[in-house]
Amino acid sequence: MTEISERTAALSITSLSVTFSTDAGAVDAVRDVSYEVFPGEVLAIVGESGSGKSVSSRTAIGLLPHTAQVRGTVTVGAHTITAMSDKQLTAIRGGEISMVFQEPGAALDPLFTVGFQIAEAVRAHTNTSRRAAKARAIELLRTVGLPDPEHRVDFYPHQLSGGQKQRVMIAIALACEPKVIIADEPTTALDVTVQAEILELLRDLRDRTGSAIVLITHNMGVVADLADRVVVMRSGKVVETAPVEQLFAAPREQYTRDLLAAVPHLGAGLEPTAEPVSPIAPQPDSASGPDPVRPADRSNSDASVSGADSSEEVTSPENVLEVRDLVVEFPGALGRAAFRAVDSVSFSIARGETLGLVGESGSGKTTIGRCVAALQRPSAGVIRVQGQELTGLSERRLRPMRRRLGFVFQDPATSLNPRLTVGQCVAEPLVVHRAVAGAELRSRVRGILDAVQLPEGTESRYPHELSGGQRQRASLARALVLNPDLLVADEPTSALDVSVQARVLELFAELQREFGWACLFVSHDLAVVDQLAARIMVLRNGSVVEQGTRDEILRHPSQEYTQRLVAAVPVPDPVEQRRRRAASAALFAADGAG
Repeated sequence: MTEISERTAALSITSLSVTFSTDAGAVDAVRDVSYEVFPGEVLAIVGESGSGKSVSSRTAIGLLPHTAQVRGTVTVGAHTITAMSDKQLTAIRGGEISMVFQEPGAALDPLFTVGFQIAEAVRAHTNTSRRAAKARAIELLRTVGLPDPEHRVDFYPHQLSGGQKQRVMIAIALACEPKVIIADEPTTALDVTVQAEILELLRDLRDRTGSAIVLITHNMGVVADLADRVVVMRSGKVVETAPVEQLFAAPREQYTRDLLAAVPHLGAGLEPTAEPVSPIAPQPDSASGPDPVRPADRSNSDASVSGADSSEEVTSPENVLEVRDLVVEFPGALGRAAFRAVDSVSFSIARGETLGLVGESGSGKTTIGRCVAALQRPSAGVIRVQGQELTGLSERRLRPMRRRLGFVFQDPATSLNPRLTVGQCVAEPLVVHRAVAGAELRSRVRGILDAVQLPEGTESRYPHELSGGQRQRASLARALVLNPDLLVADEPTSALDVSVQARVLELFAELQREFGWACLFVSHDLAVVDQLAARIMVLRNGSVVEQGTRDEILRHPSQEYTQRLVAAVPVPDPVEQRRRRAASAALFAADGAG
C-alpha cells in the first residue's frame, strides 16, 4: 500500500452535499460526504447504484448539471473546484484532473474520429502541432491495447466495439498525465484480459507520475487488485472507510459484509446437470403457465449442440434458436478488403437453456447477438427461431417475430429514448405490439420495474435522471416486459453493482424456470457466466475457439486462449490477488529470460 501520511491530498472532498431538482421533486444524491485521496494512491469508491459515488466524484471535475445544488468544499491541489467558474473549470479539465466515463458510447462524439478526439485533448493543454498530436494519439491507443492503432486512429466511434470505445476513453483521460484521474467504472465494458492490462496501465501511471486515482466501481475483484483504500457509500452517505486488506478481511458494517457476500466467484456456478435454481419462490400463478423444458430434462447434453441433426422429438429438447455457419462481413474502406467479424459460427439453444458467449472485445460476440435478434443481417448462414428462418425476411414479416425476441443492450444510455420517461420506454414494446393497454399496461410496467428493483416513481423520471446501474435495470425491464421466447443479453449486468447484479441473476433464473425462454448471454464476466450458463462458447477473432459445458470450459479448458481468459479474472481478495499478480509477473519474466 502506498504511504500517504504527512502529505497534501491531491483531491479533498469536505462535507459535500448535492441535491438535484427533478420533475418528481428534490433528490438528495450526496449527503455530508468527506474523503481525500493522496498522490500515488488509488482510492476505490464502492456502493450500490444510486449511492452517490459517481455524483460526488463528478463534483470534483465540475460536471454536474445546472439542476444540481452543491454545498461543501472540493479542492484539487490548490484549486477550489466548488468556487470556480465554468471557464476556469474548462482550463483544468484534462490537465490537472481527468475522467474516464462509465458509458463511452455516450461520451465520445460520433461526428469525429477517435484519433481527432484524443489529439484535441492533447492540444487543449499542450503546445503541440496537429501532426505531433496525432502521433501521440496513436501512441496512446497502442498503450491502451487497441489493435492496429495506426489504422483505427481514423475510425469513428460506431466502428469500434464497446470495449474498444472504453479504451479510447482511457486514452483521452491519460493524454496529459493529469494529477488526479477519476475512473468511473473504467473496466465495465472490457474483457478480463484487457481489464488486467488496463489495471496494470493505471498502476504504472500511478507509480510513474504519482497521479492520484479515484476508482469508482462495482467490481470487487478490481478493487482488490488495484485499490489502496476503500470508501463504501450507501444512499448518498459514507458508510465505511478502510484500507483495502482490512475491508475485505474484517468489514465493520453489516452493509459492507452484505456487499462482499453478493460478489460472484468463479467456480461457484451451479452444477451443469442441474436445472436453474433461484432462492426466489415462484409467483402464485406460475402453475397455470406452460411447463418449460428444463435443462434437467435433456438426457443427451449434445443434442443442443447438434440441433437440427436430431430427429427424436420425444427425447430431444425443443431448440428455440439454431444458428448454422453464420458469417458477417463488413465492407472495407476504399481499397481495403472486407472485414470478417464472424466466421462460420454454429450453435443452438434449447428452451429453458442459457448459452454463455465469451471472448475478448472485438471477438464478434455482440455482432452474433445482433444477428440473432434480427437487428443486423448476416452475410451468410442460417438463423432459425422456433423453426422459422429469420435470414432473408422482409421488415414487414420480421415484425411479428420481434415480439418473441428480447434484447438487453450493452449501453443503456444510448438504448433508452431520452425523450420518453422510463415508464414510457418500458411500455413501448407493449404499445407497439398492442399487447395490453390502459390500467393493465400500467400494472405490467410497474410489476416489471419492481422485479428489477426500481423504486416507485421511477416511471415518471427520464433516463438521464437515473444512475448508470438504474438505466441498465430499466433496459432489462424493457426486454422482459413481453416475456420473449429468446432473450439476447449483451452484458446485461455490466453496469450493476454486485448486490443488484445478484438479484438480477436470480430474476433471470426465476423467469427462465417459469416461462422457459432460451437465453444467449453475452458477457466478459466469467464469474457471472459461470453462475448462469449451463454451456459456454468461447470466441476469438470471430471464430469459435471451443465450446462445452460450464465445467469443461471454466474448470478444465483445453485451449491456451481460454486458459488465459480464466487466469485473468481478478479475485475479490487483495492478498490472493497480489499473490496471483506476482506469480504472473514472475512467469512473464522467466519467459522473457528464456
